[in-house]
Amino acid sequence: MAPLCRLQEAADGAVCCQADAKAESEATGTTSLLSPSYGRADNFKVFYGRSMSEERLIKSANYVRTELPVRIAHRLKDLQALPYIVVMQEGVSKVYELYWIAFEKFRRYPQIDTVEDNEAFCVFLRSIVNDHAVVIPSLSLGLSLSSPYLQPDQLDSFVRRMLVSRISRRVLAEHHLALSDSYMGRDKRSNSDGDGHVGIIYTGLNVKKSVDKCALLLRENLRQFEGMTQTELDHMVWPEIIVDGHVETQFSYIREHLEYIIFELLKNSVQATVRLHGKVREMPSIGVTIVAGENDIGVRISDQGMGNSPSDLFSFSHLRNASRMDDSRLGTLRSVSEDPKGMKATVEEQIARWEQERRVLSTTVQDQESETSVGPYPRLGIGLPMCNIYATYFGGSIELVSLDGWGTDVYLRLPKLVRIIVIHLRIADDNSMHAQGTNLEGIEV
Repeated sequence: MAPLCRLQEAADGAVCCQADAKAESEATGTTSLLSPSYGRADNFKVFYGRSMSEERLIKSANYVRTELPVRIAHRLKDLQALPYIVVMQEGVSKVYELYWIAFEKFRRYPQIDTVEDNEAFCVFLRSIVNDHAVVIPSLSLGLSLSSPYLQPDQLDSFVRRMLVSRISRRVLAEHHLALSDSYMGRDKRSNSDGDGHVGIIYTGLNVKKSVDKCALLLRENLRQFEGMTQTELDHMVWPEIIVDGHVETQFSYIREHLEYIIFELLKNSVQATVRLHGKVREMPSIGVTIVAGENDIGVRISDQGMGNSPSDLFSFSHLRNASRMDDSRLGTLRSVSEDPKGMKATVEEQIARWEQERRVLSTTVQDQESETSVGPYPRLGIGLPMCNIYATYFGGSIELVSLDGWGTDVYLRLPKLVRIIVIHLRIADDNSMHAQGTNLEGIEV
């Protein structure tokens, strides 16, 4: 592990990266995205239009190249501020090492001047994204083990800051990679479904279509439902999912984020409903209501699954949610953190894991494995906290209203990201340039 005393070098390096960006802009006669003349760092805007040009692509690459090490440096400073016993926990120390290595690599990466340079940068960027796939499970493991040494508010605040920063860096990296693929003719996604996209932003995302997709995926993967044997699954009645309201609603958003939230919320509702009413022929339906407001869209998911426990389901502290210290959960976190594939918190990733489990089960004794068939995310306990992070990332919200003995209503609100998509990258930095804790990037779609 790199000496913690060198963290000040990282902070100095962040300033150097900003200075380098300014120097580059002065040399080329353009306005740097990080220079004071461009405006406050929490209000700067980067425009990537539908028609990507070489100039815009190179500007995007250099922005990502100079901005990511700044954000990584601030997270390194946050890690240094933790008690030493916390930083040395397995998982936390691993994240520290990954961040330090990435910071040094970005810091030394040369300026990008041509499309060929950008192609090489994309290879480099993808390697960093893949290397950091283990950050979420590693951080969750380390901070779960550190829960006894941190106050709940301190722990939850730190975890939220780390995860939101992680999402912000991944959005920047993957958006640039998607733009590069599109410019080079490698984009395999089709606009024939009417959703349309610019980079990772889908400009006509149909909410009902996403709900139907998630419901279908859940129904096709019944075997992975936690705590259910194959016999129970064979005789289970599937709860009808009724979608009503403004069913034609479309808006601009990151589809991966929306579908992850919907998938996890529906999964929890279906599991709760099936556990309580699994042997009833007329199972209560699950209602999904979509409402399009002037500035945001709302989704309410209602079930009759008896309601949630009084634990704070969004908290990472064992004092607020005792399940955070369950041995089975910690063991699964440890296994996932040791897997190079890590965890990116996407629907596709979870389905892929479930398919892998099915292949493994097919080679074992069915009556033994069916009793322990559990999907990876229910045991990790990360689903709802990540839903909360995704929902609030752009200024939205998620609220659980549980009636003990009856069921739960979940209210999801997401802002409409219209012609200029304002991405709130909440990084909660102490640096004066990030005093308000947010960066704003406008992506012209």
